[in-house]
Amino acid sequence: MVTSYQKEQCLTFVQEVFPKLSYAKTCKLVSCSRTNKYYKKVMPEKDVVVKEAISSVIGTSRLGRRKVIVKVQKKYPGIGAAKIRRVYEKEGFSLYKRMKKRRIDNPANPIEVPLAANVEWAMDFMSDSLASGKKFRTLNIVDQYNRKCLEIGINYSLPSRKVIEILERTIIEHGKPLGIRTDNGPEFTSCLFQIWLDKNDIEWIKIQKGKPQQNAIVERFNRTYREDILDANLFFSLDHVYEVTQPWKEDYNQERPHESLNYCTPNEYAA
Repeated sequence: MVTSYQKEQCLTFVQEVFPKLSYAKTCKLVSCSRTNKYYKKVMPEKDVVVKEAISSVIGTSRLGRRKVIVKVQKKYPGIGAAKIRRVYEKEGFSLYKRMKKRRIDNPANPIEVPLAANVEWAMDFMSDSLASGKKFRTLNIVDQYNRKCLEIGINYSLPSRKVIEILERTIIEHGKPLGIRTDNGPEFTSCLFQIWLDKNDIEWIKIQKGKPQQNAIVERFNRTYREDILDANLFFSLDHVYEVTQPWKEDYNQERPHESLNYCTPNEYAA
């Protein structure tokens, strides 16, 4: 929403840039009344004091209404909050509010367990920190048929290019899936990743925004990986993360029974 004060500023700017444009057309362009040209504001003398108080408190900083009221009342205890708020909004001290963009949501995409391997993979990111405080990310890839952990990519940063490299290595080892289920992260919505999916004839199965339960299998895997590895260890380098993760991954696929697989391991269930 544009305030009248902002419209007046736009009106002045357009008149300066396009002096040949008539005043009536300029007002129509910015949806402003023509009477503004002839109306002269008469500020009450009591508001002058409040305006000067607000200006002295704000200075060159950006402060919201509540902070301004507190600071002004500390300096001038006799000025009421309602008066400060009125002058603050009337004289254009208000901070600009960015309008929220309307985001179109995806249709519901409930999870389905496939009847064969490499029909649908699920992917998701996780993050943690080294002992030095530097953050790293992991890309977890799970086959939804037998809950097998196909790959855990580890790096400081995992943009679309890195995601594609990890997927290509995984496809060489395990074969190509018909579809990949992910959330709506920027790594998956990027043009580079979408072009790669089309080129390899892989369907992108995107879940609804804010509905992680539609990617429940990899989310459940994330919890196990978090409890057993990320929360249970103090890492000093990416190599250390990899050294701890790889044996756990083999144990997860070959030794760990899964209740959802009738207490079989992922490898036993696939066999």
